[in-house]
Amino acid sequence: MDFYDFMELFGPVWLLLLVAILFIPLSIRIVPQQSAWVVERFGKFTRVLSAGLNFTIPFIERVAYKHSLKEVPLDTPSQVCITKDNTQLTVDGVVYFQVTDAKLASYGTSNYVQAVIQLAQTSMRSVIGQMELDRTFEEREEINAQVVRAVDEAAVSWGVKVLRYEIKDLTPPAEILTAMQQQMKAEREKRALVAASEGRKQEEINLAEGRKAAMIAQSEGEKQSAINQAEGEARAIEALASAQAEAIRTVAEALESTGGDMAARLQVAEKYVEAFSNVAKQGNTLILPGNMADMASMVTAAMSIVKK
Repeated sequence: MDFYDFMELFGPVWLLLLVAILFIPLSIRIVPQQSAWVVERFGKFTRVLSAGLNFTIPFIERVAYKHSLKEVPLDTPSQVCITKDNTQLTVDGVVYFQVTDAKLASYGTSNYVQAVIQLAQTSMRSVIGQMELDRTFEEREEINAQVVRAVDEAAVSWGVKVLRYEIKDLTPPAEILTAMQQQMKAEREKRALVAASEGRKQEEINLAEGRKAAMIAQSEGEKQSAINQAEGEARAIEALASAQAEAIRTVAEALESTGGDMAARLQVAEKYVEAFSNVAKQGNTLILPGNMADMASMVTAAMSIVKK
């Protein structure tokens, strides 16, 4: 078998093998994870290749677009916005989005990244224009939410999902910033004065409550002291009365006993003489009864009073 016979017999096989060796590497497409490739056939959309091993027809099909399905953070350039009270604010932020439909992302817009940026900027200007300056600093979360809603509604037709928007910086003009700093300083000084006055007020209240408690304690002490003194005097009077009653009972019993009458007469006479002797010692003038010589009659008169 010569060469011509060999080629006539096995030529088509070698030709097919050669074509396969050349075309197979061109037809294999390995798509990375979290990626989507758009395939066109003769310039027309055919299908979307998902992650993994895929095949295309060389020279007939081509990968026209490659999209990442990961979440993408995208800086939006700073821009000047006008607030409701005609104050300029320089605003910049970050928008986070994700491609959810590779076909729409390829054919829904010529550049979905640029479209998202432009729409985020215009939405931010619109939202800022509806708020006064003070509210823009207080309601950043609300501003972010409104921008996300506005951009996400339009981005549906681009195969893009806007996840969130974050304001990085809000910068007012220098004169506004100076005025705000002065206002903050005045507010801090006001709070300091209020705090000092509240401290003095609380101090006065504490001192008044202390004086009140001290006066109550003092009055309670005086009250208890008076009660104790009255109880002591009552007990003393009671003891004295008991002693006098006992003495009277003793005198009565003595008078009723044998010789008691004579003893009482003797004691009355002694007291009588003692009383007049004391009067004579204490003064220069002495007043004497008319019947002082008759001491017996005086004693008898005193005993008659005792008996009665």
